[in-house]
Formats: sequence, structure tokens, C-alpha cells
Amino acid sequence: MVHDHHDERHQGAATFPIYQNSLFTFANYDDFDAASSHFFDHFVYSRGNNPTVQQLEKRLAGLEGGEEARCFASGMAAISAAVMSVVKQGDHIVCVDQAYGPARVMMGTYLQKFGVACSFVDGTSIDAVAAAIRPNTSLLYLESPTSLVFCLQDLEACVELARQAGATTIIDNTWATPFFQNPLKYGVDLVVHSISKYIGGHSDITGGAIVGSHEKLERLNQNEFMLIGGIMTPHTATLVSRGLRTLPLRLERHHKNGVKIAEFLQTLPFVRKVNHPGLSSHPQHELAVRQMEGFSSLFSFETDIPLHEMRTWAGNLEYFRIGVSWGGYESLVTVHNLKQEIDSIAATSQSIVLVRLYIGLEDLEDLILDIRHAFERIGVTIVD
Repeated sequence: MVHDHHDERHQGAATFPIYQNSLFTFANYDDFDAASSHFFDHFVYSRGNNPTVQQLEKRLAGLEGGEEARCFASGMAAISAAVMSVVKQGDHIVCVDQAYGPARVMMGTYLQKFGVACSFVDGTSIDAVAAAIRPNTSLLYLESPTSLVFCLQDLEACVELARQAGATTIIDNTWATPFFQNPLKYGVDLVVHSISKYIGGHSDITGGAIVGSHEKLERLNQNEFMLIGGIMTPHTATLVSRGLRTLPLRLERHHKNGVKIAEFLQTLPFVRKVNHPGLSSHPQHELAVRQMEGFSSLFSFETDIPLHEMRTWAGNLEYFRIGVSWGGYESLVTVHNLKQEIDSIAATSQSIVLVRLYIGLEDLEDLILDIRHAFERIGVTIVD
């Protein structure tokens, strides 16, 4: 559960104060030396530790069921730090082929110059994951569900494979949040989040987090966190803490709105498929129910309507704005040629028009009417 911690040292403040300072000073060298020798247990310099950020880290670790958490300036800063804390020259990564695009580029292209290889696999097939593992595989990188066509990985089975290979598992848990899914309880080693999304919840911050064991976070603290320096600011941390207060309430509304609109889209004759793991029609629905406590409101649908018409449709929407992120109050839409997005689909001859919807917190009926009216404006009539 999400609870604020009140501390008499802060004069009964209803929200944790913003420690905006970069520096913490000492009256004598005995205190300074003691603090410096245990840098991450004391406050010396905010690039290493800050009370406002630390308070958020404790709350995130508790929500995710981890021993410790570290916050970063962005989701990609967290992902990069987590991955680089695991791999070294000569290592091999197995990554699901529908993981977040910049994460795929980082592992599949950027790390090549440091002698790290990466194989991308269909994460829905445990056999494909197993076949991709090599003797030098040190990392299995997961994202479940993925954020374009919303496929899942069997977390317990993936963890077992990784353990047999002596590899670390990292998962991007941004879509589900700690409220709907806790991968650590299935044995995943590190959980990463873009807290710019649901956790922040107001489209006004960028941030990331890593949650895991004390052992793994301590090793990361001394290296990737301190040396690369992608820290979260105290002001950002207090905005994220504000978002955490309403996370359960917001996600309950997101769950309800998302499932209802996904069910509505399933009834339309020109919609070929709705990619939402909360629907019984989703091929991995049983796995989704087993691994998650609920479903957030980012999903996609595939349609026979041509790409240029669907882009016009998106521009006709009133409540949905065209935008690439998600997690705030406002509903969003993007239109894709799926063949250009994912290697396994690009190998086919079929071009698929895919629309990704993020269902915000607006009134449900208003959003459904908005979708209807936008279709009518491109000459597509919806018959009840």
C-alpha cells in the first residue's frame, strides 16, 4: 500500500520537504569522515544521496517488494544503468524483441562497441528464449507486457532459464506498475520503471527507477549510479511522491476505462484485433491473470483501414491527442505501420496498421463518443 511517513523532524509537514540543496556540511572531521565512509547511508552530496529522493526510493522499494531502490533522471537512465551493472566485455544479452525501442538500440547497437552482443527473441515463446541463450549469456531482459502489441513473458519460466544459465534477469515493469504486477516475487533480479508514466501520473516529470536486492543495488551504487551521474532531482522526487499518493485510485479508473474501450473496439467490423491482455480474446490472457492483479490502460488495435485514413482519424479526435508517452490524465493516440516497428513482423509480407491508445481519466462515455465521431468524420459508420 502507499503510505506517507510523518517525521517530527519535519515539523509535522503533510508532505515530505524538498531538500533542494546540493551539499550537506559537518561541524567536525569525525562526523565528516564517518559519513563519507558510508556515503550511501548518510547525506554528503546530493549526487549520491538526498533526503527527498531517498524518501521516494524507500516508498518505491516497498511497493515493489524490493530491499532497495534507486531513482534516476529518466527511464532510459535507469535501464542503461541496470543493464551496464550486469554486462561486461564478451558477454551476451537475450532481449525480448518488442522491448522499448531505445532500450533495444542501447543493447543491440550501442553496447556492440564495448564487445557486448545481443539477441532479440519472441518473448512469448519460452523455447525461443531458451534457444537464444549462450554460454556467455549474462542477462535476460524482459518487458511484460510490451508496450506496442502487448505480449507477455512467462516470468517464472524465464527466471528458471536465466538461473540455469547463471544470468541476471531485468524487467521493465512500467506498464503494469507495482500496483498490478510485482516481478520480484517471481524471482526477477532487477525491476526498472519509467516513472514518467503512471507512477508520476501527471505528464510533468521525467524519471526512472531500479528496484532490487541490497546486494545488486550496492554494486550499482558504486559504479553506474555514481560514475554516470543520471540522478533524479529533489524537485522531481517530490512530484513523483505526490503521484504515488493517488496511484491506486488512478489505476482503478485506468483499468476500468481501458477494458471498456477495448471491449467496444472489439465489436467494430473494421477492427481486426485488439491487443489488450485484459480481454479474454488475448492469446495470453490466462498468463496475464496469473501474473498480474489488474490491467492498465495502454493498448492497441489493428485495422483494415489504410494508414493515411487512420492518421486523419487520429487528428479528428477531440479528447485523444497525438503523443508518444502515457500515464497522465489526458488520453493519447499514435498510429503505426507495424511492419516497420518489429523485426519479426517485418519478415512477413503483410503491412499492418496499428493504433496505440492510451486511455486517460476523462469520462468513459465521452471517450467512446469521441472515437465514434472521429470515425464518422472519415466516412466510417458504426452501427450498434
